[in-house]
Amino acid sequence: MKRRFDTYFPWLFLVADFVASGLALWVCSVALNTFGLFENVNSSALLPLSFLWALISGLRKDYKIGRTEEYEATLKHLLITVFWFIGAMAVLWIPLHKPQFQLIPIMLFGLGMTLFMGMFRVGVHMVLKDYRSHGHNYRNAVIIGKGGTSPKLADVFRIRKDFGINFLGYFDNQAQCHQTRGDVESFFDQAEALDLDLIYIHEHMDSRTVKKIIDFADEHYIKVKMIPGGSLQLEKNLSFSRYGDFFVINVNEIPLDNALNALLKRVFDILFSGFMIVAVLSWMIPLVGILIKWESRGPIFFIQKRNGINNSVFNCLKFRSMTPNDYSDEKQATKNDPRVTRIGAFLRRTSLDEMPQFINVLLGDMSIVGPRPHTVPMNQDFKTQVARYDSRHKIRPGITGLAQVRGYRGEIENPYQIRNRVRLDSFYINNWSFLLDMGIMAKTFNEVVSNKDDAY
Repeated sequence: MKRRFDTYFPWLFLVADFVASGLALWVCSVALNTFGLFENVNSSALLPLSFLWALISGLRKDYKIGRTEEYEATLKHLLITVFWFIGAMAVLWIPLHKPQFQLIPIMLFGLGMTLFMGMFRVGVHMVLKDYRSHGHNYRNAVIIGKGGTSPKLADVFRIRKDFGINFLGYFDNQAQCHQTRGDVESFFDQAEALDLDLIYIHEHMDSRTVKKIIDFADEHYIKVKMIPGGSLQLEKNLSFSRYGDFFVINVNEIPLDNALNALLKRVFDILFSGFMIVAVLSWMIPLVGILIKWESRGPIFFIQKRNGINNSVFNCLKFRSMTPNDYSDEKQATKNDPRVTRIGAFLRRTSLDEMPQFINVLLGDMSIVGPRPHTVPMNQDFKTQVARYDSRHKIRPGITGLAQVRGYRGEIENPYQIRNRVRLDSFYINNWSFLLDMGIMAKTFNEVVSNKDDAY
């Protein structure tokens, strides 16, 4: 059982975490009431707190228990969740404000949640390790290059079954043993059939081969980890993963692989898109809908299949700006395009046709800032034209992006335009920061107001 486990485990974890948090909160409440530190609270008043815990835990993705992490890491993640939970609880939960703000109960609730949920989380971690040690929830891995410390890493996989890493063998140009699957070049022929999740690169592999392997892995969403050595002279931000007492270097980690960064970006997306839906779309959809219907028959929204994170396909929402036609997926809008309606031209010129995508953001299909998504046929076409094109799908696509505020907005007329878009998207993915997102949003507003030449 490899992939299917990952599909249902997060939901199973969140449900169990919800129940465990409810029990922990009830025990804390009873204990505090017994010692006269907190007034008796009905169980129904504790229920919203369990939902709040589940929300924070889900947003922080606490269910992602790293297969090589020890129990200390699980407790560290828990402490951060407790911190966020107690802060939100202190602000939002009314019983803590009657008859006055109660600091001691807040602190004791935090201590109790750390104790009880710590036992629960470590218990889940132990069960998960045992489950993986019996050959379930595994990841397929190969080592490219044999020698040096490579055999030691293979021994770690063999001994630490609880890591759940299924070692499939080596690819090496010289070594000939029962675990060698072929030379390095044959790796590229066999990789897709092996259904790989992880690639470990030998410490002395030449830099050209290393770059080729990383480019291949980026295109196929495979994580690359490098055993330390001289071939690390790459323009990459490196981090480490620990396998017991053995360390490897993560070559293609990105800032949004960090749980706190991902949480910060997602929380902002939810808050900002929620505000825009309530404050703007609530009246804009009826108004624009009437104008669209008044000018031409057809739906208010134009729903188009586009590629999102990990190349998954989602329904991208826009206000319909064209008369209904059969070429919308394959043919880009051009200047003076006869398909564009009068209200559609206005919507495109002001970028208001993109406004419904805030619904996509709230649903989790998109982000406020990220690489712009293309249609499925366009995606297939660009993949053949631009090297490492698919690496832009490592993160959620955005309503706006770095490429758009750098002048690459609208129709793609020449190959250099898509190449430069991909280059800027790659820079954004590898150098993401919250301040960078804020800067792009500010520049987007300025572009929409002052530069409408490329929007048609």
